[in-house]
Parts: sequence; structure tokens; C-alpha cells
Amino acid sequence: MKLQELRCPQGAQKDRKRVGRGPGSGLGKTAGKGTKGQNARSGGRKSLGFEGGQMPLKRRLPKRGFTNIFKKTFALVNVGDLERFEAGTVVDPSLLKEKGLIKKLYDGVKVLGSGTITKSLTIKAHRTSVQAKEKIEKAGGTIEIV
Repeated sequence: MKLQELRCPQGAQKDRKRVGRGPGSGLGKTAGKGTKGQNARSGGRKSLGFEGGQMPLKRRLPKRGFTNIFKKTFALVNVGDLERFEAGTVVDPSLLKEKGLIKKLYDGVKVLGSGTITKSLTIKAHRTSVQAKEKIEKAGGTIEIV
């Protein structure tokens, strides 16, 4: 097969519909638009989103974004920040708030993997990153998901 021998498959290219070319064409006189009415006129189609005169949905909705009710916000704590606790301490959200590591609990506490830890701690958190979990377990600590 050569480049100049390429052809479209049968029926892929249709002839354009020639309307208003006499009664013998089958699309003469009213050109397949019926008789009178809005859609028989030039430019007579309704705009996208038109709802018959009712205030359209796109104009009824507020324009400044929306609030995702399913999104959760976590108070973030890095592994390096947990170094200040003594070995063997049970670190839970209330202790973190008491020590000033988090200001507000939000939907829970998430431990992130930034920094290093050398002490074995028992950490109670709602979520942890994979790196944080590896570093804490490597230091001999444990993580409990609340």
C-alpha cells in the first residue's frame, strides 16, 4: 500500500445536504424546517441552556465557587516535631494541642514524614504518611490509627 492509494472507507464521506433547491430535491420550499415558527426562521434556534423563559440554572447558581462538604482538613505534624517528647511517651492529639504543636484539631491529626526521629514513641493519630510510618517504626515506635 502506498500513501497515494489511501482512501476513506465506504460511506465515511457524505455529500452535504443542499436545502432549498426546488421541489424535486425533497428539501425545497421550506427546506426541511416545517412551516412557520421560531425554528423555521434564520437564527431561530434557542441558545444553549435556554429554559423557556424561566431563569436558567447557570444564572440561578452562585458564581463564587462552592464548598466541598466531603473534604476533610487535618492538623499536620511532622516527624521531626515529635523529637521533643521523651522516649516511651504516648503522643495523642490532646497532648499535641497542649504542647502547642497544633492549634486546632479540625477533622483529626495527620503525621507527615519531614525530619528525623530517634526516640521510640507511641503515636495516636488519625492518618499518617508512608514515610512517617517508616521513620517511626525504624526508631522503635508504634503508630495507632484513631
